[in-house]
Amino acid sequence: MRTSGGSGTPHLDQFIRIESGRGRLELGAQEDRVDEKHEVEDDWAIIIPAGTWHNVVNTGDEDLKLYSLYSPPEHPDGTVHATKADAEADEHDH
Repeated sequence: MRTSGGSGTPHLDQFIRIESGRGRLELGAQEDRVDEKHEVEDDWAIIIPAGTWHNVVNTGDEDLKLYSLYSPPEHPDGTVHATKADAEADEHDH
């Protein structure tokens, strides 16, 4: 299973759109305390309130494809992360 997680930026709401695949959205006040879990799939749109820890786990047999929008930008223009490991490594640099 691949995951896409976030620490919950205190000053940004986040929009996530599931383009294809199936997954599980986990939400909580902090990473070690998951308060909610929701099964998600194609065409779902999700709003993550500022400061909310979240994780999206691929639970299907195919790739889970999603995109995320938030403002102001947290990454330099043109940043693309092919894997969660790439995204986490980049977080430590910014």
